[in-house]
Amino acid sequence: MELFLQILLGIVSLICLLGGINLLLKGATSFLPKETPVQPVLDDLFRFLSGIYFGLGILMAWVVFNFHEIHNLIYFIGIVVIFSGLGRLYSRIKIGSAGKYFDYIMVFEIILGITIMLLQYFR
Repeated sequence: MELFLQILLGIVSLICLLGGINLLLKGATSFLPKETPVQPVLDDLFRFLSGIYFGLGILMAWVVFNFHEIHNLIYFIGIVVIFSGLGRLYSRIKIGSAGKYFDYIMVFEIILGITIMLLQYFR
């Protein structure tokens, strides 16, 4: 059970590291139509949050390598993962679906967060 939890935390770390660096390098303009002029405030906030996302990946890697020393922090990691899915759910309610792929990611994130918390509880 501990190994499975450690693997899940490693997956979260990889998602944060790879997703964070990808979004940090691309910036917000890569997601806007070509005709849309550069929005400096939007790009600034986008890269700021991408940096946090990447930084969370570094923190998660530390958690994976120091797994046996950490206990209650893992519950908070589960909460962060759940809220990432809930953020997508809120976007879906307010704006509409971004597509089936993102709907699957949303469900995966919520289930992954709950699973992390349950595995920590039974650890």
